[in-house]
Parts: sequence; C-alpha cells; structure tokens
Amino acid sequence: MTQASFDYFNAFSRNIGWLTLAEQALLATKKVAIAGCGGVGGAHAVTLARLGVGRFHLSDFDNFEIENFNRQAGAKISTVGESKLDTVVKMVLDINPNAEITTFAQGITEHNIDDFLAGVDVYIDGLDFFALKIRSLMFKKAYEAQIPAITAAPLGMGVSNLNFLPGKMTFEQYFQFEGASENEQYLRFFVGLSPARLHSAYLVVPESINLPERKGPSTIMACELCAGVAATQALKLMLNRGKVLAAPRCLQFDAYRNKYVVSWRPFGNANPINKLAIYLGKKHLLNQAPQAVAKTAPEADPLLYVLDKARWAPSGDNAQCWRFKRTGDLSFTILGSDTRDHVVYDLNGFASNMAHGALLETIRLAATERGFIANIDTTDRTDPEHPVYKIQLHAEPDIKAEPLAAYIESRTVQRKPMGTRALSKAEKQQLEASLPNGYKVHWFETIAERWQIAKLLYGNAYTRLIMKEGYDVHSQIIDWNKKFSEDKIPEQALGVDVMTAKVMKWSLKSWPRFEFLAKYMGGTIAPRLQLDLMTSLRCSAHFVLYASDEVPLTLEHQVEAGKALQRFWLTATKLHFGFQPEQTPVLFSTYLRDGLDFSTNDKANENARKMDMKLRQLLPEKVFKNKVFMGRIGRSEHPESRSIRLPLEQLMVD
Repeated sequence: MTQASFDYFNAFSRNIGWLTLAEQALLATKKVAIAGCGGVGGAHAVTLARLGVGRFHLSDFDNFEIENFNRQAGAKISTVGESKLDTVVKMVLDINPNAEITTFAQGITEHNIDDFLAGVDVYIDGLDFFALKIRSLMFKKAYEAQIPAITAAPLGMGVSNLNFLPGKMTFEQYFQFEGASENEQYLRFFVGLSPARLHSAYLVVPESINLPERKGPSTIMACELCAGVAATQALKLMLNRGKVLAAPRCLQFDAYRNKYVVSWRPFGNANPINKLAIYLGKKHLLNQAPQAVAKTAPEADPLLYVLDKARWAPSGDNAQCWRFKRTGDLSFTILGSDTRDHVVYDLNGFASNMAHGALLETIRLAATERGFIANIDTTDRTDPEHPVYKIQLHAEPDIKAEPLAAYIESRTVQRKPMGTRALSKAEKQQLEASLPNGYKVHWFETIAERWQIAKLLYGNAYTRLIMKEGYDVHSQIIDWNKKFSEDKIPEQALGVDVMTAKVMKWSLKSWPRFEFLAKYMGGTIAPRLQLDLMTSLRCSAHFVLYASDEVPLTLEHQVEAGKALQRFWLTATKLHFGFQPEQTPVLFSTYLRDGLDFSTNDKANENARKMDMKLRQLLPEKVFKNKVFMGRIGRSEHPESRSIRLPLEQLMVD
C-alpha cells in the first residue's frame, strides 16, 4: 500500500465507538512529544500511532543492543546497532504514513528543549530512569509552557503513573531533588514513583536493583502496561474528556499482584510516609557494593557457568558445605566439608554427604546445558569430614541439555501450608521415574496417613525444641527480619506468624530464656503447631525415599542418595509442587541405630526413641531400614521468601 492510498479513517475505524468520528479526526491534528524511544518511549510512540495521533516530536541518541531485547519495542536481531530513533520512526510511519514526525537525534539538551516542546499538546516521559537532570528540566519547561506532562514507570510487572498538570503540583515539589546528592535523587525518584510499592513483594533477586551502579531489572509486560496507561491519560487530556489524576496522586496497577491502588501523598516526598521510605532506602539501597550486582547473562566461561549453577544445590540450613578450586580451563576440585562438629543434625555426616551428592548431580545437569559431560576423575575420602572430588568437563557435541537443569535455581523449600489436592497418577509416575536405579519412594497420601505423619512430626519436633544441642543450631541459622539470606534461613521463609516469630527471636537470644519458655510456658506448642502439625495436614502427600538394595551406611551410599534426592526435588519443582524436607526423624533414627549419643537431655533422648518406634510402625521394614530422606509436597506457588546462596566469588578458593 502506498502513502497515497492510505486512508486514515479506515485505518483507525475500529477506534470508533470508544471515540467519536470527530474525536478521531481531532487526534490526527494533535502533537505529542516523547523523550526517549527505548523500553517505554518506543511503546508509547507505537501505541499513540495506532490510536491515530498524527504528529510527533521524538528524541533518542542511542542504538539498539541485544540487552534491549527483553523490553524495547524496536529491539530485534535486524535492528542491533541501529538508531532507536530511526527504527521507531519507521515503525510509526508503517502504521500511519501521513504522520508528521520531527526528530531530535542528539537527544534532549538545554539547547534544543524549547524546540522539542514547541507546539506540543502533551509531553510523555520515556527517558532512562537515571537521566534525572534532563528529566527535571523537561518537566520544569513543560510546566512553564502549560503543557501536561505524563510519566508512567515500568515497575516489576506493573505500572505506576504520575501526571503533572498545569496549575497543580510540580515535578520538583513532588520529588524534591534540590539539595540531594545524585544517588539520593535516584532514591527519591524511585520512592516517589511507587508509593504503594506493589512490585517489591515478588522481587526474587534483590541485588539486581543497584542504584549506585545505575542498574535495575525490567519486563516487557510493564513497558506495555505503561504505554496503555500513558496513552489513555494523553487521550483524555487531548480530547478534554474524563478526569485525569494529578500529582500528588499516583495511579498504580500491578498485573502480577492483581492489585490497583491510587495513592495520595500530600507534599510528595516531604510526606512522612515517603520520608520514612527514603530513610530506609538510604540504608539498604545506597550502600550497595558494585560487586553485589547480579549477573544478567550466563558466564562465557563454561566452567564458571557450571559452578555458578552448582552453588544452588541444597544443603542443610543453607550451610553450603563446599568450596571450589579451579585447576584448569575445564577442571576443578570440590573441597567438601561437613558440620558434625557443631550441628546436631549432622553428627554422622549423613546430611552433608547427601548435600555433596546433590551438588554433584547439579554439576552434571548444569554441564549438559553448555554441551559438556562432568566426570568425577578421583574422589579422596581419606578424611571423611573433608572429602575431595576432582571434576573434569569433557565436551560432547551431541549432548542435549537435560530438562531438569532449567529448575536448578528455582528449586527451593516451601515451609508454609500447601494445597491438598491428591497427586495424579501421571505426577507420581514422573516423580518415581526421576529416581535413579537403586532408589524408590514410599507414599503417605490419604487423610488418615497424613494425620499419622502429622502426629509423628509434631512429637518429633518436641525432641528438637527441648535440647540444648538443637538450640545451639536454631539460634545461629535464622536471618531475622530478612526476606532472602545468602547463608542462613530468612525469617520470612520460616512459615510462622508474626507473633510467633517475635517470640522465637526473643527466646533464641539465650538458652535460659529458651529453656524456661519450653519448660514452663508451652513455648514449643506454637511453632510445632504451625511448622509441623498444620503443614503436615496441608499438603498433597508425604514421602520417604529409600534404597531398594543396600542399607545406606557408607559415605558413597549417602552421596548417591543425595543425587537421587536432587533429581526427585527438581522434578517436583518442574511439576510446580512445593517441597519441604522432614529429615530429623530419619537422622535421629540413624543415631539410635548406630548407638550415637546426640543429646545430654534424657527427655529428648527418650522422646526420640518413642518417635522412632512410631516411624517403624508406619513404614514397611525394608523402607524403615533403608530410608534416606523424608519430606512432603503439595500444590503451591513459588515462595516469596527463600534462602539464596553466597556469590560464586566467595565459594572459590586459591
């Protein structure tokens, strides 16, 4: 179709109904200025072009790069290295060949800003988040020229919209940048843009936001939502139709949270609520080290890629009982350790040995993603507390990435109640098929069976909560007031309510406190009810993994059991199941079997023996003798709080 044959009213006829024919004709005469043609700016331009806006002032000095692919309308293989401005102009003219477009290829400066705003009906902000100096000037100039100015910020998977209208609160009055350092201005902009902070609840990599380093995550969903909201505000302003909220009111919608909020912050960032947010942000967002920024792309080095994935293997209480030593381009050594000298749940090294097995299986899976086979060349178990595994990666051109490798980082623990809908036959088959030869699973699925396990775990938890050896572990492994933790369990992942968490924190500050609460105040009841009884009932099934041949007594057997566990756990993650270990009955049972004293508390020892007898009664004899792991699964969303891992740099040794 040529420009001459283009019919404006036919092209945009499907707008009629929500617009009158007269309003559509009016939009053809309107001029919108958009600064920036990247993530939101490009989407703004394309959306307004499809609305039928006929005249544009567009600016951008940058070119498209591959890192723009996740969110920017014009970014694709064919435009890498090309001008963002030229690409977006072509896209607009492909929609409306009659559109009048004035371009500003050098971006916006103090010298051309007046020309950029000359004669425009609405200004829409599409500048990079960190371009605060020119953004402030743009809003100031627009206000002086009586031009409505719109900003729609892509936050998480939602949008936050602020409109600065003639005669209302100004941009500077709202954000209050004057006198603040550059980094604090970023913080003030961040806080002011999203008073309700709808997006923060599902941020899974908190270090990806680093204001000093000018880095932050983004999504295409947010950019597209921004375009829809901004275009709607612009339409109402250009047609003088419908109420437009002005700052200090902020319109926020988050598609992930299913929430819509209109916030009102009188005095903008001078409002006490925003001032508190800025104060807290100074402590947490302005003191980040450059190395804290998360990687956004896989390492080019295949060995480092494998190790970076390997560090996500599970370990008891997030102990990460390993360190890595590079020995060549494609070889490295795992320096294993266990926690038997200070953790009552690892007195025989069983827990750590299984963690080593899970690590080895994770390495094997991750290597396939880069076209390698990971072979264990030698294993040195001279010191059983510090096994050494020497690994060599071998290129295998025909190897395909194992599907379970994709779930390595998303595998986690769900300590909260889960859905109770029974496992389907197909789901059980997938879980059972994930186990290597030599391992099987025994299920507890009915309500009656889940009730039996719930009583067992409620009783077993009493052992853990009355002995000093348990206190010594529990008082060290919780990261209080945290949503994520690199080397512990964050408080918000514990699965208890706020009041119980406060009591736990208070009591865990000293053994006399903890002991008094447990003995005389029923201090074990609330956590056992929430963490053991209720969660045991609120799941789809409990399971016991067991060796089908030999009793897993040796380190080698335990390592193999860890490999089986990791495959089972990753398969559960693939099926969208939550997963919670229930391992202390298994560990205490091995202590009793081997005559290993694990507590100076006679009542704890007696209770452990009583619970072990109950477990024996619940399991077939072979399953009881050969058990290696116990847990529960249920239908569950991904936990919002979780243990993460130490950076790879901290796990590497010379």
